[in-house]
Amino acid sequence: MTVAFRQIEIADTDAFRAAVDTVARERKYIALVEAPPVEQVRAFVARNVERGYPQIVAVVDGAVVGWCNVPPASRAVSAHVGDLFMGLVPEFRGQGFGERLLRHAVQAADVFGFRRIELGVFATNIAAAALYRKVGFVEEGIKRMAILVDGTYHDEIIMARLKDELESVPPTPPARS
Repeated sequence: MTVAFRQIEIADTDAFRAAVDTVARERKYIALVEAPPVEQVRAFVARNVERGYPQIVAVVDGAVVGWCNVPPASRAVSAHVGDLFMGLVPEFRGQGFGERLLRHAVQAADVFGFRRIELGVFATNIAAAALYRKVGFVEEGIKRMAILVDGTYHDEIIMARLKDELESVPPTPPARS
């Protein structure tokens, strides 16, 4: 099986929405319970394509099986900040595709010019939080009871990656015997 990682295209819109819907209906990984209406998704993808915002998709046989988008934060004073959102359909988890997808998106966000990438992850999603840490994200805090799904409150871990911080970290010296 070959998984391609690439910038989203307009033709991917319906397949992207289907992947979002699959993950959202699990009701435990992203802060949605179903995909947004198709018109809203079309506008979102069109805007990302038109403006060159990083939105990487993982594609197998024409089907989008994962996504990682990093649109700019909504406030003008945060133009240097990208907000990361990602998901992977269940049958592709635990095989390293999430890490590859995330690394492609972070690289695209760096090229785009973001100096900071931030995200929120369900506190119960231990695997995703560990993946984000592995790729350089640092926990900045916890939003308690931030998400309410099916009558259950979920805490959200707030994480960020600063590009400048990673560039200034010296290499780890070799361990002494």
